[in-house]
Order: sequence, then structure tokens, then C-alpha cells
Amino acid sequence: MKLLTNAEQIVTCNTNGKNFKKGKEQSELEILTSHTIVIENDLIKDIVPVQSIKNPSSYEVIDLRNKIILPGLVECHTHTAFAGSRADEFKMKLDGVHYEEIAAKGGGILRTVNAVRETPLPALVELIKPRIEEFISQGITTLEIKSGYGLDFENEIKLLHAIKILDEIYPIDIIPTFLGAHTYPKELRANHKGYLEEITQKMIPHIAKNNLAEFCDAFCESTAFSAEEVDLIFSVATEHGLKLKLHTEQFNNIGGIDLALKHNAVSVDHLEVLNEEDIPKLTSADIVCDLLPGVSFFLNYQFAPARKLIDSGAVVALSTDYNPGSSHIINFHLIMQIAALKMKMKIEEVINAVTINAAKSLTVNESVGSIEIGKKADFSVFNTNDYSDIIYSVGRNLNCMTIKNGEVIFSKQ
Repeated sequence: MKLLTNAEQIVTCNTNGKNFKKGKEQSELEILTSHTIVIENDLIKDIVPVQSIKNPSSYEVIDLRNKIILPGLVECHTHTAFAGSRADEFKMKLDGVHYEEIAAKGGGILRTVNAVRETPLPALVELIKPRIEEFISQGITTLEIKSGYGLDFENEIKLLHAIKILDEIYPIDIIPTFLGAHTYPKELRANHKGYLEEITQKMIPHIAKNNLAEFCDAFCESTAFSAEEVDLIFSVATEHGLKLKLHTEQFNNIGGIDLALKHNAVSVDHLEVLNEEDIPKLTSADIVCDLLPGVSFFLNYQFAPARKLIDSGAVVALSTDYNPGSSHIINFHLIMQIAALKMKMKIEEVINAVTINAAKSLTVNESVGSIEIGKKADFSVFNTNDYSDIIYSVGRNLNCMTIKNGEVIFSKQ
């Protein structure tokens, strides 16, 4: 057995077995001092006062003096599997060209699609490796990665195979999401029916049969897929046992909220232009509202109404939305800091949003996301003596140790 001991604070994000936090609960953090975490195999066996450990020499001890412990961070919305660069488009954005305008001219997602299609599977895996390692160095122990830059059977499957290979290489949990409904490929832009048939009749059945994804996602937007089109995709995905997530309310309101609720989606992601009258629908359903402040920051665009959602009793999570076009930000801590500074989220709300509520967004909240007895021994350790420093230290990564299933997988002095 192992002991994590002498930490200045243990930020448990304790839920007393509820496994998510909503509304006022999201501002509550249970902070323990002078406590030791006992690990047996890969689980939290106990959390006890330091003085109650009578014979510490019989354990493997990890001394965390002058440090604090959080649950392993959960990154629940990324597009980490991509190739190529869109730095020139970033220059266009700085000159005032809108994201949707770039996409309409053949840039945006389709630009990355071309790069992915030209990249063989082994090279794609090598491109993604350092990105995953950077996430691990930030204390992330559970990471979602979407496909969505292939947009045909061969390349969507290639992306999902790359994600599966990476999950086998790295000790963290990498959760795959199928996002074939990201946008319409150039060759089928005028043939929506043809691409919908490829998704529903070919891609989804193959993905489900071969266990290549846990979730099916879609981009419900005026420049991507209509609510009616997503309705068809989600119906088929559900029939094949895939759980659902939805990109919606980013630029336009075209029925995505009602659609997500109809299909019992696990999360609705973005919500920058969420209508206020839809907030009670999200609150009553306990659907996770996964907010992506990096997109608003990167595109110089309005932020999702985090304060209204939390004050109304919603379940709010945060993610980087790391991607090559609209949020080329891999610094998860910066996202947390932007959420506090620009979305008026309390520090405690931010921490719960990237731990237990993010875990709920991936339906793994019964095993990770909080420091509670019986859960996985997943922890992020920060080189500070107070959790407020995580948000106060803007642009910095204070994580100094990442522990997954009771094993140290990253450490720095």
C-alpha cells in the first residue's frame, strides 16, 4: 500500500456519493489538512488523519510537504487528433475575418481534413503523442479526444484507430468520441443525404461493432448540421449503443438544446449564444453544460453565460476545446483562469468544473473526479500551499506530479 502524506491541503471535491455538483454545490470544496490518503492497488482505500498512521515505514510513502492534492483533472472536450497548421487563418481572424467566413471559403475544418487525409496512421500517432504528454504534465488523468477531421469512412476510422493506439500507449484514460458530423466534406457538400448515409449506414455500425468510440458527437450549427440531420444521426447512434454529446449554440440557435434533451445527451458543449429561456431546461435535466472559454478568448467572441447557468442550478464543466482552428490552446490551467476572470466563475466552481463535473460529462464520475474512498487513485499535485494559487498564477502550470491509478506518471521538481 501507499501513502500520500503531509500535503498542505487535500482538495477532495467530495460529493458524498452524488458524483456531480450543481448550482450552489459547485462552489463547495471539502478541504482536508493534516490528512493522509491510503492507496491500495489502484484505489483510494482510506483518508485518515496523519497521526493515525502508526507504522508508516510499512508503506510506500510519497511525501507531499508544501504541496496540495486535487483529484486528477478531467479534460472532457478536445480535438487533439489533428494534423497540419492553420496559423495563417489565425492572422486572418486578427484582421477581423469571422470564423464562419473562413469556413465558407474552404478553410477552417476542411483545411485540417485535407492535412489528416494526407497523414498516414503511424505519422498521425507521432504527431499526437507530445500533445497527450503535455496534458499529462498538467495533471490530467482522463482525456477525451474526438475524431472529426477525416469526414469519410477511411479517415474517420483512421483517427479513431490512432486514438485507440494512444490509449494503449499512455497510462491515462483516453476516451474516444466519434465526430463524423463535424461538417460536410467538400466532395459531399452538395449531397447531404449521401454523407448522412455514410455516417449512419457505414461509419456508426462499424465503429460500434469494433468498439472504436464511446460517444457520438455532432456540430449542430447553421454552417454544419441541422437539428433534423443530427436527430437522424443520434437515433442511429443510440441504436448502436453509443452515448451522445452535442456541439450547440456556438454561433446560432437552430434547435440543438431541445434535440440534446430529446436524445438524453450526456452534455451540451459551447453554449456561447444560449437563449436564457433554455436554461431551466438544462437545469432540470442535469445535463452537463460543458463550457469552452478558450474559443471565446481565441476568437475574441462572447463567452457562455456561466454565471447564469450556475446560479440557475445547472451542472457546469470546463474544457479547452483544444483544436487547430478556434481554440489552439492546450494550457488547461489557462482555460481555468479565463473562466474565473472572464466568466465570473468562483475558484471553487472552476475546480469542480474540471474534476467531478467534467467526469460526469464523460460518465466516469462514479470512479474518478473526486477524492472519495473507493474511487480510482487519480491525483494532480500542485506546487503551492493554497488552491487559490492555481487560478491566481495566470498562464502558469503549477502541477508538479500526476498520479494515475496510484502510480506516479509525471513528476518535476
